[in-house]
Amino acid sequence: MIRVLVYGLGPIGLMVARQLAARDGFRIVGAVDVDPAKVGRDVGEIADLPRPLRVKVDPDARRALRKSRPDVVVLCTASSVRAVMPQLEGILKAKIPIVTTTEELSYPVKRNLPLARRIDALARKAKVAVLSTGVNPGFVMDALPITLTVACERIESISVNRVQDARSRRLPFQQKIGAGLSREQFAREVEGGSIRHVGLAESISMIAAALGWQLDRIADTVKPKIADATVASEFFAVDPGYVSGIIQDGVGYRHGTPVITMHMEAYLGAPEPYDEVKVSGVPNLTLRIPGGVPGDVATASIVVNSIPKVLAATPGLKTMRDLPVPSYYSGR
Repeated sequence: MIRVLVYGLGPIGLMVARQLAARDGFRIVGAVDVDPAKVGRDVGEIADLPRPLRVKVDPDARRALRKSRPDVVVLCTASSVRAVMPQLEGILKAKIPIVTTTEELSYPVKRNLPLARRIDALARKAKVAVLSTGVNPGFVMDALPITLTVACERIESISVNRVQDARSRRLPFQQKIGAGLSREQFAREVEGGSIRHVGLAESISMIAAALGWQLDRIADTVKPKIADATVASEFFAVDPGYVSGIIQDGVGYRHGTPVITMHMEAYLGAPEPYDEVKVSGVPNLTLRIPGGVPGDVATASIVVNSIPKVLAATPGLKTMRDLPVPSYYSGR
């Protein structure tokens, strides 16, 4: 029985809690969230489970860790390494392994290297592993392409395309891609850094490292997808002329040539969602997933399925390319 503390009960944290509660071999023993509407309530009630779990939400992480004595913490609070650093430090001080959805930690790029090195040192000192993962970054645009290259004699370039109908995604995701904003509002938010998919640079860097490629630079550009007709999700409607989502392109250059390209579209009403990986080399390979990999449920699933691998890993900060390939884990 793997004892789990869920830290952060937003939409993804609650999906993780539901999966943990439904699988043999896992037991939720603690929960942390600072939302006053959740503090003191049973996790089973908040997650709409058919039964209470007899685990109440605690706003004090240190107290919750001490009382619950978990084997692992699942941390689902923020995308930024800097934002979650105090949370990571507190967990590692308690010498507990971590699986997190913090996108910037999936494969630390230059701007996050100092913090990543500190996390790695703290994890080694605590003799536990830390992993950041999810659907993207963590799988579709990095671990999956890396796995596909095992069949190649030579590789010239890799391209990944991900198109999502954001109507099926959680509200924070729809807000993160700028749905409902005017063009001017979108431009200001992009300039301020609050609207963009976090992870393209990280995924490109992970693939390059796996292939042994030294990149010259990574470009990351963001544009709005403008609605040409009214489109609505369960949360709000977007009128014609307003932003329905995001178009983002990441490119990794080697010797001045683009060798890793990533194209992502996430907007309300995308007519034909799909995920596609193309490997150019010997042989040429193409993998296409019609309908695409559902983002939210897949993120929660990848987190839960990675827990056993993290518990068995050597100490330190890990990435998805460091661990054995994870698979569905029922707990039996």
